[in-house]
Amino acid sequence: MIEQREISLFPLRVVMFPGGRLDLQIFERRYIDLVSNCMRSSTGFGICLLKEGEEVIKTGTKQTFHRTGTYASIVDWDQLENGLLGITVEGSAKFKIEDCWQGDSGVLCAKVQFSDTDSVGKETIPLDDQFSALADLLQNLESHPLVEQKNLSIDYNNLWDLGWRLSELIPIEVEQRQQLLELDDPWERIENIEQIVSDLANEA
Repeated sequence: MIEQREISLFPLRVVMFPGGRLDLQIFERRYIDLVSNCMRSSTGFGICLLKEGEEVIKTGTKQTFHRTGTYASIVDWDQLENGLLGITVEGSAKFKIEDCWQGDSGVLCAKVQFSDTDSVGKETIPLDDQFSALADLLQNLESHPLVEQKNLSIDYNNLWDLGWRLSELIPIEVEQRQQLLELDDPWERIENIEQIVSDLANEA
């Protein structure tokens, strides 16, 4: 059964995948209210990649964003040295936007359809030996200090995890990451990643 729900949206210049973690600084009043509400009600919000416009809306400008994003929940928060609220969110499921509108608080709201496969906790797909080189690459990327501090939980014998984490961590443009997120077939995603990694190696 594919789940439909109304959620709040947080358009950013970043692509998030299920199981990924992201640190955010919150300073706009509408998003401070959103975060407060999420923490009170133990709910999350959707993160979508901006196509056009800035993360902070200015008068006379507009935002457009991709219709496929990832639902994220707050797993940690802190008052930063600069006085702003810092939160860490973790992605749980991919969704597609069916309808979108601006709520009274200024936060964007959407009716979304959650993916019945691209989400944390679904049945694992054991890894074939043919992808062992990609698993090795992911282990190397995970050992980078900036990645290490995210405390990611990675199942190296699950094709879903391998595709999600490499999509986030390999050095590519955000639009290319978005294309990987929009793929529904995990085999197609991993084959795309394999081609991207091969192209990057040839450019080096």
